[in-house]
Amino acid sequence: MFRKSNINLWLTFVLTVFFIMLFSTILIGIIAILMIHLGYLAPTDKSPITPMFLLLLLSTCVGTIFSMLSGNVILKPIRKFSKAINLVAKGDFTIQLEENQKIHEINEMAKNFNKMVAELSSIETLRNDFITNVSHEFKTPLSTIDGYVTLLQSEDLTTEQKQSYINIIMGSTRQLSNLTSNILKISKLENQDRILIKKLFSLDEQIRQSLLLLENKWNEKNINLELELSPIIFYGNEELMMQVFINLIDNAIKFTPKNGEIKINAYKTDYAVSISISDNGIGISPEMQRHIFEKFYQSDKSRLSEGNGLGLTLVKHIVDLSGGKIKVDSKLTIGTTFTITFPI
Repeated sequence: MFRKSNINLWLTFVLTVFFIMLFSTILIGIIAILMIHLGYLAPTDKSPITPMFLLLLLSTCVGTIFSMLSGNVILKPIRKFSKAINLVAKGDFTIQLEENQKIHEINEMAKNFNKMVAELSSIETLRNDFITNVSHEFKTPLSTIDGYVTLLQSEDLTTEQKQSYINIIMGSTRQLSNLTSNILKISKLENQDRILIKKLFSLDEQIRQSLLLLENKWNEKNINLELELSPIIFYGNEELMMQVFINLIDNAIKFTPKNGEIKINAYKTDYAVSISISDNGIGISPEMQRHIFEKFYQSDKSRLSEGNGLGLTLVKHIVDLSGGKIKVDSKLTIGTTFTITFPI
């Protein structure tokens, strides 16, 4: 039995050989008849070795010519495929193969090749965008540090001015530190397919600890917190889950106005653990919601001006690796809700 996936190519090969032999035989037969008719080959010839050798030579030549012609037709798409692979190896991701090939296997190979090139092109675009964005994110605080260090060299500055410049430099330094830390965390998570280190811990208590760590921020804006936290014992990576809550709550604080409100609900059913974090801030546009978890995405400048666009990417990676799902619901000027669900 021949496998179904190979039958077309096998049949093409068999038919090609068959027709080469058939055409060679017919042609040699015609040549033999002509030779007899012209007197070069007599049916009663007592010594037919020379004519037979001549016919054998002609048969070989004709078969070779037919094989070369048919082989060239069969191998033409494979040569194109080989040439296309070389172009891709040199970095050309615009090459595409025709997908209307007569041979099924060649056609499937062309389709798969085009899909591969499209994926490589997408990855290359993401890589270039990532490098560009990282360079930009590093350049901004570095330029700030450079500028204010230059200003600090002036002898005419008051103590208050010096302290103000130092605070700005320290803020830019923290921004660089956070950016580097998030890039390293995301890079590490992208190379994992699951979280290995897990243990049981109190999820509701972890949310309270996250709020305590950010207490100065929400106190400064006089934000009202509404908590509905059911006792939840969760099996997962405690350190990574803390990153999730810190990032989401910090985002909510950033974009909630003074005297605003943040609601956090956490509950457990027989089938899932669900956590929602809501604010009554500026909201997120529908366009941005489609790209909210992408690295460095900055469609809404006003919302991302205080961050580097990596926090939600980090959150998404952690939730995915933990087997959960995260979604965002938002309306401009009304507020935003992030909901995380983990199946039990």
